[in-house]
Amino acid sequence: MIWLGIDTANSPLSVAIVKDDVLLIEESSMMKVNHSLRAMPAVEEACRKADITPSDIDAIAVSEGPGSYTGVRIGVTIAKTLAWTLKKPLYGVSSLKALAMNGQLYTGLICSLIDARRSNVYAGVYRAEGSDLANVLEDQHCALADLLGQLRDYNEPVLFVGEDVKIHKAMICEHLGEQAQFVSFAMNVPRASSAILLAQQTEEAETVHTFTPQYKRITEAEANLAKKESSHES
Repeated sequence: MIWLGIDTANSPLSVAIVKDDVLLIEESSMMKVNHSLRAMPAVEEACRKADITPSDIDAIAVSEGPGSYTGVRIGVTIAKTLAWTLKKPLYGVSSLKALAMNGQLYTGLICSLIDARRSNVYAGVYRAEGSDLANVLEDQHCALADLLGQLRDYNEPVLFVGEDVKIHKAMICEHLGEQAQFVSFAMNVPRASSAILLAQQTEEAETVHTFTPQYKRITEAEANLAKKESSHES
């Protein structure tokens, strides 16, 4: 069985192809280039290097968010388009859980983190259970200070994973001290092969037409509209 994995939930881009549980190719990039320009070419190039055609793909895994609105939307759109045109099953997985897989051998809590600006983050907290990660705190959009307060109460080591962790490292250390641990730079980049692994553990495929990204927060336009409607009601 041949799997295509796509992760464009944040600045990094990762594409992977797995055949019969063998990783044929995985390419990840931290280049600050719009995913709309490079995501589909990256998929095509991965297929070429793996010596397969798109029609050879049996299933598709994609990071469904949360993360960058644009990044998540592009990855999901590409995955849905391929799944529909090729008539292949589509599996959406949490971008935060896929990122946390980089720390799955850690024995404490694993916190994957993506910056959401204005001292807010997208975060998921997990604990390794065999080959899977169990949710300790559900994926959420929250103030970093609130997240760190919750983690401090667990009174156990926390491994932080993600390229955006460095933005908040000083605050993390201030709140958690030696309780906070950090992966190396090589482990901060999401891997599309992890999205595939999580998809393989998912029982049911998505309904392609109704599958939507999981942003975990409303857009700025939606927030402004809600504020406007609220002011009219008052």
